[in-house]
Amino acid sequence: MRRLDTDVLVIGGGSTGTGVARDAAMRGFRTVLVEKRDLTHGTTGRYHGLLHSGGRYVVKDPVSARECIAENRVLRRTMPHCIEDTGGFFVVTPSDDPAFGDRFKAACETCGVPCEEISPAEALRREPRLNPKIQRVFAVPDASADSFLATHAVAESARAHGAQILTYHEVRELVRSNGVVKGARVHDMVADEDVDIEAAITVNASGAWAGRIANLAGCRVNVIPGKGVMVAINHRFVNTVVNRCKLPSDGDIVVPSHSVCVIGTTDQGVPDPEHYGIEAWEVRLLLDEGEKMLPGFSAARVLRAWAGVRPLYSEETVAKTREVSRTYTLLDHEARDGVGGLVTITGGKWTTFRQMAEVTVDAVCRKLGTQRPCRTHTEPLPQMEGGKYYTLGEGLQRIESAHEMSELVCECELVTRDRVEHVLEAGAETLDDVRRDVRLGMGPCQGGFCTYRTVGLLQARLGQPVEKANLALLDFLQERWKGLQAILWGEQLQQACLDELIYLGLMNADHLEVGGRKSPLTDFFYTAGTPAPAAGPASPGTEVGS
Repeated sequence: MRRLDTDVLVIGGGSTGTGVARDAAMRGFRTVLVEKRDLTHGTTGRYHGLLHSGGRYVVKDPVSARECIAENRVLRRTMPHCIEDTGGFFVVTPSDDPAFGDRFKAACETCGVPCEEISPAEALRREPRLNPKIQRVFAVPDASADSFLATHAVAESARAHGAQILTYHEVRELVRSNGVVKGARVHDMVADEDVDIEAAITVNASGAWAGRIANLAGCRVNVIPGKGVMVAINHRFVNTVVNRCKLPSDGDIVVPSHSVCVIGTTDQGVPDPEHYGIEAWEVRLLLDEGEKMLPGFSAARVLRAWAGVRPLYSEETVAKTREVSRTYTLLDHEARDGVGGLVTITGGKWTTFRQMAEVTVDAVCRKLGTQRPCRTHTEPLPQMEGGKYYTLGEGLQRIESAHEMSELVCECELVTRDRVEHVLEAGAETLDDVRRDVRLGMGPCQGGFCTYRTVGLLQARLGQPVEKANLALLDFLQERWKGLQAILWGEQLQQACLDELIYLGLMNADHLEVGGRKSPLTDFFYTAGTPAPAAGPASPGTEVGS
């Protein structure tokens, strides 16, 4: 059995886990991170892409609001290339109470969130698609963020400081001795072998799965999985983040993200973070609510629907997940449960991941009896390009400057052959891993044209057997399909029919040889001539979309 020895073992490859790994490695600790799938496979890769100003929480959750605005400023300095500086509006629609604006503005001042009231006319000048009947508008420093790019950049920085990042390593057991966690036994899912990792301290940063990991050490952590459904529209209605000026509720925010915009989000408790679906009423609700902010929104081409699960922490049982604070919690299991060698960091927002990592590694220092200062709030990520924010169009400009149009593998997201080959050589195991790394298949065709091209590169570069490459293609198409079932109408239904023709009609994909395993395409697409429901439910475990 392979064995590793380290100071800090981090469980979880989302934003918080990679943040902890980077911080710990930068402070000189030997660090190993394990993730059972690919980086950002969980909640980090399944949210609406907002860099919070804190405005959303100033009235109801001021602690979270202060955390968000503090980290908003830090991330703008340290990873601007992962952020589009869109700014944000909180708008009072005809459906909202105009008096709430005064309460909102006062709360922003109390929490230190910059807030300026501008006239509806000025807001409409900046964003002509806004509801012309809006009554009040407040400008705040919201922004759009790329959590995929950010997490991989943080992981690369962690590696540069000596950390080992082990994807496809699933924790099977926390190893204990005399009431102290001494590390973990993990299973390498690629090599199909167990690995023992001995660690001075183990950090549970597994998000919605934190309760399950803590339970392996006999500790109870009440993490409530809160499902949030989001819908992507295939073009940008607005270039500014638009929020309803009211207490947080379903469908009250639209975030411009790359070439699309995303509306979110619902909030429903689910019993299992691995299995959940999208209901027709959730999609309809989001589109109807979007219409109140942006007339015509509900008639636009819907690109994809997906859901993520928030890791909401509460010591008490709650009836509604919206009632749970969005602040983060650090649990010292030695003080709390009498189990040494283990801490859990849970809750929080993507915006606060760096701060969550800092307080976690501060606790690691205390438990290991050393003092080592944090540098992640002052030291930018090395991958920054000139310290500039991301701008829409820079990808196309880069490709045109390099004359790489003929090298495009995914036209929708401007993914070139060399970028695909790079992530394959860097360790991507599946086409879905490639998607998270370079946004492959996340555009209007939802993988219709780029999938067969990429599987050819995968087979050629990795030397996989044809049967394994076939399975990679079918699995990827199936995952794309999960996010389409709930929105099959209009142009996206036409696109699905075209994809059906390509893969089932021309390529006979549902009968490809996959090494004796049943084809995943047994329920792929509706058969030709069979009408699809206008907004049918998606299958469990819906993947993130664009």
